[in-house]
Amino acid sequence: MRIKHFSLPLAAQLFQAFSDEARLRIIHLLWRNGKMTPSDLELILDFSQSKTSRHLGYLRNAGIARANRIDQWVFYSMKEEVRGVVEQLLSLVKDPVLQQDQKIYKTLFSNRELSLWKVEPHKRGQFFLEEMKLNH
Repeated sequence: MRIKHFSLPLAAQLFQAFSDEARLRIIHLLWRNGKMTPSDLELILDFSQSKTSRHLGYLRNAGIARANRIDQWVFYSMKEEVRGVVEQLLSLVKDPVLQQDQKIYKTLFSNRELSLWKVEPHKRGQFFLEEMKLNH
């Protein structure tokens, strides 16, 4: 389900989420890459555990992100309902910091340093199938 029109409270939550640089960087990584753990975000963004957790909690409470457990890992992802709105807003933001964050993600992903690679192989396959359904 995608939002075509949204209420004033939801608009306020979205714009407040976008008003903080740290949250904007997290939103961008979740939008570009799907599911990510707090430890992956900490590594990529060079944030403390408390800062990352605080902002993920804000995004979850604002209805932008959701958390799913796979084995002992908690993966955060963007809620499908807000994905289109987030995409439109992020299309307006061109910044080298966001590009660098994505470059770090790609390097860590290709080096198999992200939490995803620690999930059991048969569950990792299911993980990729779910992401392909969401992102395409």
